[in-house]
Amino acid sequence: MKVLRFILFPFAILYDFVTRIRNFFFNTGIFHQTSFKTPVIVVGNLSVGGTGKTPQIEYLIRLLKNNFKTAVLSRGYKRETKGFVLLNKNHLAIDVGDEPLQYFQKFKNIDVAVCVNRVKGITNLIKSNTPEVILLDDAFQHRKVKGSFYILLTKFNDLFMDDFLLPMGRLRERREGAKRADVILVTKCPDDLTEESQKLIKQKLLKFNKEVFFTSISYAESVLGATEMLTSELKNFEVLLITGIANPAPLLNYLKSLNVKFQHLKYADHHYFSDKEIEEVKNKFDTMQSSKIILTTEKDYVRLVDKIKNLSYLPIETSFLNNDNKVFNRIINNHLKENI
Repeated sequence: MKVLRFILFPFAILYDFVTRIRNFFFNTGIFHQTSFKTPVIVVGNLSVGGTGKTPQIEYLIRLLKNNFKTAVLSRGYKRETKGFVLLNKNHLAIDVGDEPLQYFQKFKNIDVAVCVNRVKGITNLIKSNTPEVILLDDAFQHRKVKGSFYILLTKFNDLFMDDFLLPMGRLRERREGAKRADVILVTKCPDDLTEESQKLIKQKLLKFNKEVFFTSISYAESVLGATEMLTSELKNFEVLLITGIANPAPLLNYLKSLNVKFQHLKYADHHYFSDKEIEEVKNKFDTMQSSKIILTTEKDYVRLVDKIKNLSYLPIETSFLNNDNKVFNRIINNHLKENI
């Protein structure tokens, strides 16, 4: 690993130079940023890979949807359509991306749209749907938009301040980019993370931001989909687990903690399954014994439900440690009250 990093070091220096110049041009106004009267809350990270953006967006939707007309804008990763698309009930994941479709199907009375050009996407949303707040998904480096509030996510076991720039590490830009954030959320923490450990992490983050919160992933008490049951009952089944997410390890560990016996078919993040792969999944399931179930993540479910009839999924949610959700909620609500 050290040898590989040594080889990649010159490329990281070049990458640093390019991203530093780009940020300098935005910071000094040489590159134009578009701001909007409508509050735009940006959720993103400094690194590539799964930091828990989807459950955090969902947390914000739950927080805001009953009091503010809420919209979500995403680029629609791996979709086959182009330009601005406002989601409706006829769309499939291949049309708009799995995460936007998940938001749309899960929450009523919100608008969800996809557009690679975020300025155009926000403009179209405001013209056609007049939202009171827009959640901008995975756009911390999309600096053509000047958000009204920035939430930066960093994963507990892969903190940005301990990482390196691409391609040596996983950082999309220098660590100093974290100073643009209004709050930092340390995500995917162990539920039993000690106060001392939290204090040590906060000390590292103080140079970037004073507002630091710790969150974990909570798995739902019930499995949903074709077969609905209490999650604790999964141990009574032989489970064929299908994942197409960046890091399935927490899910695997959770199922093991429940004494669930499972076979795991792992695919790349946002993977779109071919007919051959679907047939392989079905054949694998057929070879398993009775009392069996096909289980997947909620994000994978929206891509697979039209292809596999007997499919179930395990929802997840973001939970704040130390009951800090009250403080976080107050910060978000105060921001909106001041800007609407």
